[in-house]
Amino acid sequence: MEEEGGLSKPVAMIACIAMALLYVAILYAPTLVLRLPPPPSFNNYMVRRFICAIISSILSLFVSALILPVRTRAAAYLFPVYGIRADHSWQAVTIPLFLTSLMYAGSIFLKLLLLIDSWRQYSSSSGSLSFDLCRNVLLRFLGCFPTILSNVLVWRTCIVAPLTEELVFRACMIPLLLCGGLKIYSVILLCPVFFSLAHLNHFMEIYYKQNYSIIKASQVIGLQLGYTVIFGSYASFLFIRTGHIIPPVIAHMYCNFMGLPALFSPRSGWVSVAVVMGLVAFFYLLLPATSPDLYNDRIDNCSCWHGYCSWGQETGKSPL
Repeated sequence: MEEEGGLSKPVAMIACIAMALLYVAILYAPTLVLRLPPPPSFNNYMVRRFICAIISSILSLFVSALILPVRTRAAAYLFPVYGIRADHSWQAVTIPLFLTSLMYAGSIFLKLLLLIDSWRQYSSSSGSLSFDLCRNVLLRFLGCFPTILSNVLVWRTCIVAPLTEELVFRACMIPLLLCGGLKIYSVILLCPVFFSLAHLNHFMEIYYKQNYSIIKASQVIGLQLGYTVIFGSYASFLFIRTGHIIPPVIAHMYCNFMGLPALFSPRSGWVSVAVVMGLVAFFYLLLPATSPDLYNDRIDNCSCWHGYCSWGQETGKSPL
């Protein structure tokens, strides 16, 4: 039986579970289903997985478009539902990037300490306080930039995974769950569960390929799942509040690039102070920095710009 918004909760839940399983299954389809021979190199293997992830994202967008109770399937209507928009892009990039960086205040401060130590060592060895170190660091970075761009693992971690995962686990799933009548806070807590389940395949990779024991592999995956649940909740919150796919994608890229935040350092207690200050600033600015009126021209007194929060409560049709 369907809810008033035109989509039942079971259908929304089943669709989300299917998309999570599909995302993982397609990654292994060339080997397990199509029986294709192993790629000749690791780079070719990763490129194959990139293609599979892109195919999975497109299929999820197509399936969710068929299920969503919208008036028309035209791209002009569906793309905004998925948060695929060009307007307010500047705000969608800079504000969430600054907000997310506050969670890494300890890591940033620690890197700053290392940079200062390098500067001091260089100054003492050269006997001058010139800007040669900054120039050398800049030249080294620029020299490594082409190598970084050609690194397939960088593309996986910072480009392909954030884009495809956010399209599937945020852009496709959140509209379905909200249209199914779930409350916003339920979606923010539930959507990361699907996101975490899609990472369970890493257990087999760690257990077999890296020869970890079951206990150690479980600990590694447990830590990873906990982190993905926390990040998934944050990314879902960003998507619902802003109505933009760019904020969760940017946050995903940044978090993947930075890794786990540094919480303390044996060399300096100020790192922990920076962590606390960053977290306090993060939670203080969380709501103001994600206010829908920063990312949209029209709000209509709705807690999310899409109007999803009224879809399961009013009789009628979707506002689209």
